[in-house]
Amino acid sequence: MDSHSRKHALSVAGVLVSLGIIYGDIGTSPIYTFRFIVGNNPVSEELVYGGLSCVFWTLNIITSIKYVYLALSADNKGEGGIFALYALVRRYKASWVIFPAIIGCCTLIADGFITPAMSVTSAVEGLKSLVPSISTNTIITIVIIILVALFIFQQFGSSVVGKTFGPVMLVWFIFIGAIGAYHLSFNWGVLEAINPVYGMNLLIKYPGGFWILGAIFLCTTGAEAMYSDLGHCGKSNIRLGWGFVKVCLLLSYFGQGAWLLNEYNGQLLGETIPFFAIIPQSLLIFGVIIATMATIIASQALISGTFTLVNEAIKLKLWPATRVRYPSQMKGQIYIPAINWILMFGCIIVVLYFEKSDDMQAAYGLAITFDMLMTTSLLVYYFSTAKKSTIRSSILALVFFTVEGAFLVSNLSKFTHGGWFSFAIASVFFLMMFILLRARELRDRHTEFVDLKHYVPMIQDLQADNTIPREATNLVYMAVADSKRYIDSNIIYSIFKKRPKRADVYWFIHVDTVDSPYTSKYSVDTIIPKKCFFVRIKLGFKADHRVNLLFNKILHDMAESAEIDLISHYHSLQKHSMPADFKFIMLHSLASVDSEISSFDNVIIQGYRFIKKHSLSTEEMYGLELANVEVERVPIMVGPAAKVRIKREKEDLEREKELRYHGHIE
Repeated sequence: MDSHSRKHALSVAGVLVSLGIIYGDIGTSPIYTFRFIVGNNPVSEELVYGGLSCVFWTLNIITSIKYVYLALSADNKGEGGIFALYALVRRYKASWVIFPAIIGCCTLIADGFITPAMSVTSAVEGLKSLVPSISTNTIITIVIIILVALFIFQQFGSSVVGKTFGPVMLVWFIFIGAIGAYHLSFNWGVLEAINPVYGMNLLIKYPGGFWILGAIFLCTTGAEAMYSDLGHCGKSNIRLGWGFVKVCLLLSYFGQGAWLLNEYNGQLLGETIPFFAIIPQSLLIFGVIIATMATIIASQALISGTFTLVNEAIKLKLWPATRVRYPSQMKGQIYIPAINWILMFGCIIVVLYFEKSDDMQAAYGLAITFDMLMTTSLLVYYFSTAKKSTIRSSILALVFFTVEGAFLVSNLSKFTHGGWFSFAIASVFFLMMFILLRARELRDRHTEFVDLKHYVPMIQDLQADNTIPREATNLVYMAVADSKRYIDSNIIYSIFKKRPKRADVYWFIHVDTVDSPYTSKYSVDTIIPKKCFFVRIKLGFKADHRVNLLFNKILHDMAESAEIDLISHYHSLQKHSMPADFKFIMLHSLASVDSEISSFDNVIIQGYRFIKKHSLSTEEMYGLELANVEVERVPIMVGPAAKVRIKREKEDLEREKELRYHGHIE
């Protein structure tokens, strides 16, 4: 058993942690799901039984089979999520797999604007059951205060409070399960809804029944967290935890169904919220408080998940360089200020614009349906290639594309009622990531590499040439090339042509993001002993990418093995054992104005320049902002050289014209 497996071995503590981290979103769905299933329709046995049947089978097919069984089996060395799955399948050289990964990322982030607002609002609306006269503005104010406090808290880390998440969610699930079981005991007949025929009848025969799928889908939102947070909890803990959570959720849903048929059969729900209505009056205050706490935990988990997702996208160069902070020593605990404040203002806008959870649910679910379809497409490809299981991948494709396709079509009816909001957010992020992807492809396609061994004598001659001022003792370049044999032509241009740069030691560093999540390795190739080195750093997409700290560790390792000398080469400083100086040259490639490019590529380049202008600089991204850094801009040809025409005039004609001008020729 490896260290990762031992860390996430099945345990009571592991299951408890999974309750706090993973099940917040899907665990709070009973607050609003059945309310939206009923909607403005009169309560009837056909509607309740059909709704319960669809919820039961959705939780089994989408959540249990797809995510808990299939997705958790497609782990990348214990890590899950859309990028972990992408890293698993991209090795098969299928270029299209990047697009499901990007779409999945964008839709999950868009969900981050809706979920906290929706969850917290639906919980706080429980106050209407306590104080019927409470105004919508008061509820909005309370919700915004909670959300602002939640987002301000992010910068301090959640490692301490996180320890209480599990116990709180355990109390939550026991509470909703017990309340549901109590009401179920008055009408055991609703258990007949397990029969899928009731669900089929609702979708086919009930007037407008198919469009109710959009509300039914809300019962499984949050299922993707089971896969994306796999690395935090381990599959055994997630699977056992889901068994408990699923029972509690179903008890709550069936309890609400039994209560509706006993109390509201043939009537409209109006402003009644079934989840809070079934709680005994003496426990209602506790119910509202624990529901609010559960939705805050769900929001916290989603925010942390968004930070992790964006951090992975940055490392895969699919997201603009953004400052990442580490608020605690807890592994995986990160904080991205820009994303935090964007999410906060986005959530506040959602609350102010939609005001009620009834209206928010129109914007909720559409984005997640796209994410689930993207995960399905990558899972199908994974099982058909890595696992070479044609039968399993075919069945998976048939079942889940059909079921999730039906949910998508149903959710599209929400587009004009609020679904456009999450779609617009996801589209903006997709455009940004697409521009970065295409710009990188353009750069990689047109970046030239030269054989380094041809320039070794020139480097040695340059180092010995005292007529050229010394640029630095150690000159460090970040290289695109990933081997010692070939080096970027831009680096050679910078050293020899733009302005000769003499240094005692040259360093070429290449950072490679690999498919293994937490890989952190390096190798050193000696080009010229003690004079020139090529360093290749391999980092996983979840590993710490602070290159400055990593490079310092490499230098000290090499100094201990006597490969280099870290004492200054200047005589006046050497006798005082002062450390050697380092200078980093950051090369920024710019599309040459002499290139002839298509209008599409020109739009990509302009978009890329705009994004780079408003994102973190390369030196800050690598943690080099306090080091001695010089930025150079190097033109690259991203298309054929522009053709220009010019003709030299003959000298005798020019001479004749000149003589005519001065009157020497008539």
